[in-house]
Amino acid sequence: MGSDPAVSVQELYEQAIKALAAAGEGQGRLDAPDARALLDNPLCGDRVEIEVKLSAGRIAAIAHAVKGCLLCRAAAGAIGLRATGASAGEIARVAAQLTEMLEHTGPPPDGWPELAAFAPVHGHRSRYGCVLLPFNTLIAALRPDQTDS
Repeated sequence: MGSDPAVSVQELYEQAIKALAAAGEGQGRLDAPDARALLDNPLCGDRVEIEVKLSAGRIAAIAHAVKGCLLCRAAAGAIGLRATGASAGEIARVAAQLTEMLEHTGPPPDGWPELAAFAPVHGHRSRYGCVLLPFNTLIAALRPDQTDS
């Protein structure tokens, strides 16, 4: 299986983002979540709700509901794929590394190779919020004062 020279790197990234969004890993609701958060991006209208179940300070289960663009849905899909087992500190680290990747280029966050698909977003500041909204929502859900309401 070789690479198709007619397919540009940009197209490969777009395909990876579309695949993450289409897979919808973690999409749905949890029965009796321990915490949840709902955040909006007022600039573009994206809305993300994340629910988590916690065990010993780590994410035991996660679900998300996203009404947003392809970038936002793909980022939520990456969270659904990788966040189970992570602590709040680990998620904050991933979000910081992702922000660094978007703002200054660089490698994707450790252990989250699918986030490399967002490299082409670098230089498009208005789209950073779309990629980061699911991470910010998860961080909000993991705050100690956040409880299921």
